[in-house]
Amino acid sequence: MNDKPYRSLVKTISWRTIGTIDTIVISYIITGNLIMAASIGSIEVVTKMTLFYFHERAWNKTSFGKEKAPEYQI
Repeated sequence: MNDKPYRSLVKTISWRTIGTIDTIVISYIITGNLIMAASIGSIEVVTKMTLFYFHERAWNKTSFGKEKAPEYQI
């Protein structure tokens, strides 16, 4: 069974939310500047969401690591 594109989009948004919070926290720890940390996070969220979405769709097209659904005979 293949994932629908909207499933990939929702997964992309939820994962990037977590990832961006992580990036902002790490950036703040390194720079000590909340404005700079938020700036880094805001740029990163757009680029990584785009990359992840297309990465997810590409993986959905391959059968690598997927089990084939059993075919039932009637």
